[in-house]
Amino acid sequence: MTRLSASPWVAMDTEADSLHWYPERLCLIKISIPHLDKLIDPLAQIELAPLWAALKNRELIFHGGDYDLRLLWRSYRFKPETVFDTMLAARLLGQKEFGLADLVRRYCQRELEKGPQKADWSKRPLTPRMEAYARNDSHYLHHLEQALRNELLEHGRLEWHGEMCARLIADSTHDEEADPDGQWRVKGSFGLHRRGLAVLRAIWHWREQEAIMAHRPPFFILSPQQMVAIANAAEARLDWASLIPHRFSPRRRDGLAKAVHQALTLPLEDCPEPLRPRSPRLTPIQKRAYFELERHRNRQAQKLQIEPSLIASRATLLALAANGEAARAKLMSWQRKLLFGN
Repeated sequence: MTRLSASPWVAMDTEADSLHWYPERLCLIKISIPHLDKLIDPLAQIELAPLWAALKNRELIFHGGDYDLRLLWRSYRFKPETVFDTMLAARLLGQKEFGLADLVRRYCQRELEKGPQKADWSKRPLTPRMEAYARNDSHYLHHLEQALRNELLEHGRLEWHGEMCARLIADSTHDEEADPDGQWRVKGSFGLHRRGLAVLRAIWHWREQEAIMAHRPPFFILSPQQMVAIANAAEARLDWASLIPHRFSPRRRDGLAKAVHQALTLPLEDCPEPLRPRSPRLTPIQKRAYFELERHRNRQAQKLQIEPSLIASRATLLALAANGEAARAKLMSWQRKLLFGN
């Protein structure tokens, strides 16, 4: 800890087990400081409070840190004071290839080995290949941070990056409230009527419990497409049971069938309502405002040679056209200045 506290910089990365465990769990913490790449095993039941205390007031270097920050918050309630995200920096500089391997190749003239994409990071001991891959993830981040920081400064975008990193921390370190009426509405469910939605909801809750018991991601149990297909067939009073995967055990098959039957016998008033479209319906005046904003955003993005969505996403533009002041208040100051000049 003494060496960490005295270090002029700290880079971090994490590995989680999302394919072999549900809910996902943090399996590895990677920390790089000058002349040391350290792997920390959170599964070893070691006390990590001193680590978080040493890191809390430091600027931490991440690459695409939103997932890492969410994991650290959920697992340890850890929230850093500031971060420097190398992926955000590369995107703000207009770089089209901003993956870690791309940036290491560009700035460090090194080729990173492709990692084991489906590796089980909860298994111990780690293989030598997994260890080497893990260390490389944080090893080059300081070099990238230095190069990217200088480029941001040259382009006058360092403050923009600071705002984006502050927003990244805020968005990644809070407890998201589950939407009980929205979490089960998977892709493809928009065309279902109330009875079909009731079946889909029942299947989703059944699948969630199965995933927890099996320590597997929910889509390993039943895909969203399969869920919607069963709900569609049940709603139409067709042979939905034939759509249950043949690989299911008798226990799993019976559990799913029971969930569907219960949904089919619900009183109609207890079945969920179809959702209205999320995008606001714009008046003719608001539509004109939207297209004017879109054109202006695109001109600014072309001038700066960055992705238009960095300035404002389509959803943000719709919100600005429909409810200007409330949506404008959510913009970062540099976005507001580019769009409105103030």
